[in-house]
Amino acid sequence: MATEGQFEYESVLCVKPEVNVYRIPPRASNRAIRAADWKLDAPDWTGRMRVTARGKVVYVKLEDKISGELFAQAPVDEYPGIAVETVSDSSRYFVLRIQDDNGRSAFIGIGFGDRGDAFDFNVALQDHFKWVKQEDEFTKQAQAPDSTPKLDLGFKEGQTITLNIGQSKKKDRSRPQGSGGLGLLPPPPGGKLAPPPSSRSTNHNTQPPAGGSDTGCLLDLDSSNSNSVAPSNPTSTSSSDLWGDFDSVSPK
Repeated sequence: MATEGQFEYESVLCVKPEVNVYRIPPRASNRAIRAADWKLDAPDWTGRMRVTARGKVVYVKLEDKISGELFAQAPVDEYPGIAVETVSDSSRYFVLRIQDDNGRSAFIGIGFGDRGDAFDFNVALQDHFKWVKQEDEFTKQAQAPDSTPKLDLGFKEGQTITLNIGQSKKKDRSRPQGSGGLGLLPPPPGGKLAPPPSSRSTNHNTQPPAGGSDTGCLLDLDSSNSNSVAPSNPTSTSSSDLWGDFDSVSPK
C-alpha cells in the first residue's frame, strides 16, 4: 500500500549549478567541525544541487550537471539538526547526512564556491521549516477545544432597557424670533445700544389731505411764488467793488 508521502506534491526550493563534495574524517569528539581539516583544494565530486520539499520533509539532492543522474540525497526533517550542520570556521561549507534506499547513512562535506550560494541554501531551509512550525501551531489550535469564556450579550430574563430618544432635540430649540419672522440681532461689542431714530426724520414725506381741491393747490403755488425773493448777485457786486478799487487809485 502506498504511503501518504508518495501522493504529496514536490516543490523546488533552491537550485545551485555547482557544489563540491568532500570526504570528511570521522568525528573524534564533540568539538565543532572545521572545514580546514578537509582537502578543500581537491574535492571528491562536483555537480549540481537541487533542494526540494515534499510535505514537511526537505530533500537535498546531489545530481550530475549534464545527465541529472542522482549521486546522493539527504532527507532533512528539521533544521538546524543532525541532517545538515554548519562548520565553525566558514559559512560556505556544511556537513550533510546522506541516505540510500536501504536506510544506510553517511556524513559528507559540501561546499560552495560563492558565498551567496551558501546563503541561499541556508535561507531556503530556514524558510521551509519556519512554515512547518506555523502549520503545526495552526493544527494544534484547531484541534484544541476553545476554553476561553464566551461573552454573553443577550438580555437576561426580565431585563429591560430605556432609550431617551428626542431629549437632546428639546434642549436645542431655536431662539425666539421677533415680528416679521426675523431673529433678534446680538448686541454690539461695546454693550451699548444705539438710540432710536427721531420722529422728525421719519415724517419727511407728507401727503396732502385727500379732500383738497384743485383751486387750493393753485393758491398755494401763487402764494409761494409771490413770497419768493430774487436772490442777489454777489458776483456782480464783488466785481464792481474790485474795479472800483482800481479806479480810486490815481497816480501821484
